[in-house]
Amino acid sequence: MTLRQRAGTQDVPTTAQRLRRAANLLNGSTVAGLAVALAAGTRLSRGPRGMVLAAGYRWRLPAARAFTVGNVVLYRGPAADLLSRPALLGHEERHCSQYAWCLGLPFIPLYLAAASWSVLRSGNPGTANIFERRAGLAAGGYPVPAGGAVL
Repeated sequence: MTLRQRAGTQDVPTTAQRLRRAANLLNGSTVAGLAVALAAGTRLSRGPRGMVLAAGYRWRLPAARAFTVGNVVLYRGPAADLLSRPALLGHEERHCSQYAWCLGLPFIPLYLAAASWSVLRSGNPGTANIFERRAGLAAGGYPVPAGGAVL
């Protein structure tokens, strides 16, 4: 792992965050995220609140600047850049919790169905996607409908 951490620079995960980390390890989603990160040649580092940061993701798909698989946040830029964006990191952390609630990899087809619905309703994969709405549209870089209306 890169980006060695200085003592006291990372949050100590709460009980809920430790449970989420354990759930995503047991359900295989974090292992899948690590496999994608290693195959893509990213640089791994320990992130805050039980997350793993995979920096320097270069594959074309998905096109998002950041995405999450289990407790692994894959990011196109350097880890320091992601750490400097607390809203985006919080958005991705909420996706970590969604993996746990969906029992791991079933999250992926559920997310794809929600993204397809969103494209039909709003023209983009996020605005009407229940997972993105719950993670925070603006924090994830998605357009927020006027008045926050549900589409």
